[in-house]
Amino acid sequence: MEQRNNVTEFVLLGLTQSLQCQQILFVLFLVIYTVTAVGNVLIVMTVVVSPTLDAPMYFFLGYLSFIDAIYSTTVTPDMIIDLLYEKKTISLQACLTQLFIGHLFGGAEILLLVVMAYDRFVAICKPLHYTTIMNQRVCLLLLVAWVGGFVQAVVQLLFVYNLPFCSPNVIDHFICDMYALLKLACTDTYVLGLTVVANDGAIYVVIFRLLLILYGVILHSLKNLSQEGRCKALSTCSSHITVVVLFFVACIFMYVIPPSTLPIDKSLTVFYTVITPMLHPLISTLRNAEMKNAMKKLWTRKHK
Repeated sequence: MEQRNNVTEFVLLGLTQSLQCQQILFVLFLVIYTVTAVGNVLIVMTVVVSPTLDAPMYFFLGYLSFIDAIYSTTVTPDMIIDLLYEKKTISLQACLTQLFIGHLFGGAEILLLVVMAYDRFVAICKPLHYTTIMNQRVCLLLLVAWVGGFVQAVVQLLFVYNLPFCSPNVIDHFICDMYALLKLACTDTYVLGLTVVANDGAIYVVIFRLLLILYGVILHSLKNLSQEGRCKALSTCSSHITVVVLFFVACIFMYVIPPSTLPIDKSLTVFYTVITPMLHPLISTLRNAEMKNAMKKLWTRKHK
């Protein structure tokens, strides 16, 4: 424990050391974060105030946007501010807090994507029982998502909390990444690193396969619907599948493939922490006529 106190803060190298690139990235990420925040908050407001969006699907979509907004806020603002400074530092406590919050909302989002897939499965495969089944289970499913995310975050924190850190205290990243912290530990973390890969990698791969199977069953069941119903269901499911693929592919590359063999880990982290939360509201709204109509009504009501 005494050895662990040798380091009270870490130096983040960030995305690039080029001053010109940092200025460009500052403007780019500021625009992306603004679009992310406005887009996700707009979806949450629309779901809350629109009486036509009272189905569980839109309730889950609103929660997904809420999680994306918070998840992005744990990373992007600090990264934008750090681009203005030559030396970027973060305290040990803030580092562990960022790690915990990131995995809390990231884990909750993963399980929420499973819940949304289950919602579509019930709606398409058991339409007559949809209202009864989902209205009774909405709160329980959300609780499972949050509890799962909390457990995942606690496990990640326990992996690194008692590790002894010593100089050099330089993290070659723009956030407190798990693998970067393992590299800085003053002890052999080979076995712990394999445990992290096995834990996170297994979770992502298993859930991703489960989602693919679930959506496969859903798509196969579309043949029993009318032409209009098939088109509407396909539009909704395609947007959900796109979100799932965007999120999970980057995560699987990060946590299944050893980081030493993947030189683009920073780019992948940017993708699933910064880019993906911006794409989610765009994908969800552009492919959903009811959501777009509700947003138009909300916008018209505000300008009357």
